[in-house]
Amino acid sequence: MRWLAAAFGAGAFAAALIGFAPATLIDARLERASDGRLRLASAEGSVWSGAGWIEIRDAHGRAGVAKRLAWRVLPGSLLRARLVVEVELDQAAKPFPVRISLSRIEIADAGISLPAAALGLGIPRLAPLRLSGDVLVKISRLSLEHGRMHGDATLQWRAAGSALTPVSPLGEYEVRFKADGPAVHAALRTLQGPLQLEGKGSWSNGAPPSFLATARVPAQHQDELAPLLRLIAVERGAGTFELQLK
Repeated sequence: MRWLAAAFGAGAFAAALIGFAPATLIDARLERASDGRLRLASAEGSVWSGAGWIEIRDAHGRAGVAKRLAWRVLPGSLLRARLVVEVELDQAAKPFPVRISLSRIEIADAGISLPAAALGLGIPRLAPLRLSGDVLVKISRLSLEHGRMHGDATLQWRAAGSALTPVSPLGEYEVRFKADGPAVHAALRTLQGPLQLEGKGSWSNGAPPSFLATARVPAQHQDELAPLLRLIAVERGAGTFELQLK
């Protein structure tokens, strides 16, 4: 059974390499994969167990939003030929698991709360609006395998507002994401509030994202909200605006 002993030795050696590899390697991978939009700052520890600040940056590399991140690989998962990493984001009471195998990555029951300024970092066209409120992202399940995604997630924008208008809050909104193979579909709806938003969009492998949203403003708020919406959208009629993101 020499081959078994050799395989075990190789696996132990690989695990040792992972265990001693510095956490800064994660930052380097994030930077390359996101074109510098995601970074792991002040990384400490190792790939096996460590912590740092996950930063969302603008197109110029300037840090905009940072959240504390910690992770720990569960050693027992190696016996099942995959890695299970417990991830704690922003000192949440409950960590969420990330399962990694040779061909598949799975995330389940993950949540993160962000300031609304993160929307302007992700969609630069929204940045001039100086958005306020809280954004809550929940990932029920998500898997990535051979470039194909499957899963569901929601984004809620609560107490939505803008520094450019006295109307506050504008409302509460929700975007539902559904990934099914090569495409991700998104649907926007209004939960409550004077500014009514709805829209749909999709992202496909090798194609730019496309999202079309409609904003409707009640008559009593048109004088206050129309100038704000004209900064980013096309006015299609009294109180109706169209925003296309590509």
